[in-house]
Amino acid sequence: MRRRTFLGAAGAAAVTLAVSGAALAQEAVKIGLILPMTGPFASTGRQIEAAAKLYMQQQGDTVGGKKIQLIVKDDTGVADVTKRLAQELIVNDKIAVMAGFGLTPLALAPAPLATQAKVPAVVMAAATATITEASPFIVRTSFTLPQATVPMAEWASQNGIKKVVTLVSDYGPGIDAEKAFTGAFTAKGGQVENLRVPLANPDFSPFLQKVADAKPDALFVFVPSGIGAQFMKQFVERGLDKSGVKLIGPGDVTDDDILNGMGDVALGAITTQHYSASHDSPENKAFVEAFKKANPGMRPNFMAVGGYDGMHLIYEGLKKTNGQGGQALIDAMKGMSWTSPRGPVSIDPQTRDIIQNIYVRKVERKDGELYNVEFATIPNVKDPVKAAKAN
Repeated sequence: MRRRTFLGAAGAAAVTLAVSGAALAQEAVKIGLILPMTGPFASTGRQIEAAAKLYMQQQGDTVGGKKIQLIVKDDTGVADVTKRLAQELIVNDKIAVMAGFGLTPLALAPAPLATQAKVPAVVMAAATATITEASPFIVRTSFTLPQATVPMAEWASQNGIKKVVTLVSDYGPGIDAEKAFTGAFTAKGGQVENLRVPLANPDFSPFLQKVADAKPDALFVFVPSGIGAQFMKQFVERGLDKSGVKLIGPGDVTDDDILNGMGDVALGAITTQHYSASHDSPENKAFVEAFKKANPGMRPNFMAVGGYDGMHLIYEGLKKTNGQGGQALIDAMKGMSWTSPRGPVSIDPQTRDIIQNIYVRKVERKDGELYNVEFATIPNVKDPVKAAKAN
């Protein structure tokens, strides 16, 4: 016990020393990008790394007179590894910013280190609403699940859907999605039954049988980015694609990175999300073209745009601070606004979450490929969980 306490104190002291060391000798501004590059969530890591590198390729590697150095680390999707890597990056590499964080547990693990070392942490993927409350040094360029989910509940209630079964991965974002959808949909008079599937090694079959037996108007699904293909395969095996049950949910299930591989079963799925590769704007067309050119065989998804905008936020913040990190950098990021490939965005100065448009989309075939085609826009959506707390 004493040894553990000593090691904990030693680690804390090392982090504190690293901060003063970083302040003294920071010729290069180092960004530690911690991502799941291997394992079941490697799609998320690949997309964010590719987008971050594309941004640096386009904007150069000097900001505020200082060289930018990107250090990519693979946490394999394990929170203990994320925390260890974050500490090593702070202590040994003297990073000014840490970023990435592919899942909620991975974003929460290093939050105490961000606070202690005063190192801003830019969350480019993880989507549980409460993440930014874990440290005043966390800022988010991805989205929150309630932000994408409440508009889905409102669309469903307005389009003749009365009875829904929700099927979500049993961890933070899934529970966020379930609560947000259920609360908003039942408030409109809808009926909901909730099912949760394990995050690790999910077998959807027994849960989909329950859905088939319940005969709902729609099945609301949340699974993490990259897992949608596995879900779709079992959805077809259970015959639900021919049962008349509408498939709805936030956009993770029809993730652009894997959508083409799902085949025709995905056609007609209705989702709400902040980004689609088919978003019709000059900024997005340029982004998609450059991303595909730099990464043959890949199409950018919502994780990529989170990484791209995360790098934009870091660069613009460093311009404001002349390369200074710490509290000055996090303060510079608050309230920042710009035009992203996804549309107009800003950082909420109160919550450090992103404010953005949410789009209602339908999977359609265009030019021989499957895309999430947007047909309605809900502008300037804040995270509903924190907005409710503020009222």
